[in-house]
Amino acid sequence: MNEINTFIFDVDGVLTDSSVFITTEGEMLRTMNIRDGYAMKAAIESGYNVCVISGGSNEGVRVRLRNLGIKDIHLGTPDKVKTFNEYTDLHTIKPENVLYMGDDIPDYHVMKLVGLPTCPQDASPEIKNISRYISHVKGGKGAVRDVIEQVMKVQGKWMEYFNGKHD
Repeated sequence: MNEINTFIFDVDGVLTDSSVFITTEGEMLRTMNIRDGYAMKAAIESGYNVCVISGGSNEGVRVRLRNLGIKDIHLGTPDKVKTFNEYTDLHTIKPENVLYMGDDIPDYHVMKLVGLPTCPQDASPEIKNISRYISHVKGGKGAVRDVIEQVMKVQGKWMEYFNGKHD
């Protein structure tokens, strides 16, 4: 975990609990965990790269992520491996320095490329089988906070971030 400098997350099943609320107008609404958002913001402000790659496309999700300070948001992505390669090349990031959290088959191939593949507790069996860390928390319920906090603690940056400057 000492080498991790980049966090990449899927949305549905990772930042959300995979539930979709559908309005009578057909709009699909999702919920996100505030603590996940707080941890992503802490990671960004501590100098980590944070990126989101998702097959889903929802402008509400984009707005939420931008409000957290995430600049690298790739929604409606049909080929996560291609997007991952473009992102890491553009930012000169070594794949072995990436923690990727995914939960289902669309994440499988990109997770095989990273240094630390992780997943929420309720991920699919195929994803659990390739993950080096399985969170004790379900997707959308703090799994993102779990992995960010653990990496930052190992690197001595978690409490450093909170020492008086980010209450």
